Amino acid sequence: SGCGKTTLQNIIGGLDRYSDGDLLINGVSTKTYRDKDWDTYRNHSIGFVFQSYNLIPHLTILENVELSMTLGGVPKADRRKRAKEALIRVGLKEKLNKKPNQLSGGQMQRVSIARALANDPEVLLMDEPFSALDPKNRFALQELLLKLWEEDRKTVLFVTHDMDEAILLGDRVAFMEPGRIVFRHKIPFSRPRQREMLLISSECCALRRDMISLFYKWGEAAEVNP
Repeated sequence: SGCGKTTLQNIIGGLDRYSDGDLLINGVSTKTYRDKDWDTYRNHSIGFVFQSYNLIPHLTILENVELSMTLGGVPKADRRKRAKEALIRVGLKEKLNKKPNQLSGGQMQRVSIARALANDPEVLLMDEPFSALDPKNRFALQELLLKLWEEDRKTVLFVTHDMDEAILLGDRVAFMEPGRIVFRHKIPFSRPRQREMLLISSECCALRRDMISLFYKWGEAAEVNP
């Protein structure tokens, strides 16, 4: 906690400004970006899924998903069609006209995922999206994310404190300490992934052990040489 994961993700998403260095988008520096450039980037290239659902309570979930496309200038008829399709993809076909307070936590996070996907972003930024959910809903949404990724193959930057979640979902894992990435690790397992891999695979157990060992060895070295 407090190492800068969310700050880094917010900078990549154009929500926060960096004070040093540079952010390259498709190989182009953002140092000369103006507010309208950041608005265009956020509205068309990035989808956000946060730990909190950030749904508007007096709107239906269909209207909540549509609203995200209003800012991007999507025509009304197209907004409705894309919002319905996104909600159906996340398993909420029968809930389109429900208000957020009529849904469970897991269902509300499904709405958040649908809202992020409806704009067809190039990159999906997910900041501990499943950490507040009970294990059953967390496992279900991890499986849903794996399914959606297989369909779209979008780039996903996923923040988590859960090593097993990182191994199940990720292709590359970056470990952070305050203000910097201290090392990266490639996940060697092929896709599609199954949760059983985490339970019975000796290779997965060895990878988990190696990653934890590397992280703690780095932490001990950092304490000796701050």
